[in-house]
Amino acid sequence: MVPFAVGGLIVWLIVGAILAPFHTQPGRARPRRYGYAICVAGFLVGLPGLALMLVHDRNRRRRRTVDNP
Repeated sequence: MVPFAVGGLIVWLIVGAILAPFHTQPGRARPRRYGYAICVAGFLVGLPGLALMLVHDRNRRRRRTVDNP
């Protein structure tokens, strides 16, 4: 499960890096930052998800060794 969580974090990071230069538009009173903010939020929410998947995989590996002596 860890590769899926890492893959999701990488996708959010790449999309955020692509949107970073465009989060402010010249000539607008209020910059549009929703896309960039969503990418940052997705990355930050993904970090606890990665931690959860690491714990899940560690527990699954431990259960497999206990079940198969």
